[in-house]
Amino acid sequence: MKNKTIIITGASSGIGEATAYAFASRGANLVLASRNIDKLEIVANACRKLGVEAISILCDVGKEEDCKRLIAETIHKFGKIDVLVNNAGISMRAMLNECSIEVIKQVMDINFWGSVYCTKHALPYLLQRKGSVISVSSVSGIVGLPARTGYSASKFALDGFMQSLRIETLHQGLHVGIVYPGYTASNIRNAALNKDGKPQQESPLNENKLMPASKVADTIVKLAVKRKRQKILTNLGHLSKWLNTFFPSWVDRMVYSFVSKEKDSPFK
Repeated sequence: MKNKTIIITGASSGIGEATAYAFASRGANLVLASRNIDKLEIVANACRKLGVEAISILCDVGKEEDCKRLIAETIHKFGKIDVLVNNAGISMRAMLNECSIEVIKQVMDINFWGSVYCTKHALPYLLQRKGSVISVSSVSGIVGLPARTGYSASKFALDGFMQSLRIETLHQGLHVGIVYPGYTASNIRNAALNKDGKPQQESPLNENKLMPASKVADTIVKLAVKRKRQKILTNLGHLSKWLNTFFPSWVDRMVYSFVSKEKDSPFK
């Protein structure tokens, strides 16, 4: 990864921040994007202390013009793109019957369209370098989660987009990778939108017992280095995928039971 140019969206916290440090420690130069420029610059400074170049760019990936500008500024600064990590994301927690349709749209704009916009505008440069585009999906993109209809839909859509892109560019040298974390310690649940589109501000899970963001970050780097197509990060994720293929009705009941035990479960 030494002297490679890496773009990471949603890099101001959580998986994105950890991924920035993981690439920086391997000598990569970084373009960090987020809606929170203050936190982003703190991450960029930490990366610079590791001896690499890092720039921070204010970017709302739900807006195509922001994504175009992100790619343009990357080319202006470094002249190339070797890896694009589509990590920016937002979650939700509300039953569809009670949820504003605008919440679904906002989640889709960031999680799905944000990845489409960035990938579309970076693609010519990635193809020049025979680079990598890696998207952060979720086990929720393998098995749908109740009260996360918009979130699961965005991850299922992202999966289809990435798989199609892989086949389109099969003979052009592009590496297309997808990583499927389980529940990961980050701010995503605190920032998850409620039925009215406001951050719920409190996680229903014990964040201290969840997968560390650094594990996901290391997986993303390995995916780029080894050019692997996908990685499911938990045994539960692997099991869920297998069971959902052969015993889908049983999985529905198990998922319902799991979510019903969450703090302030939407089923109560």
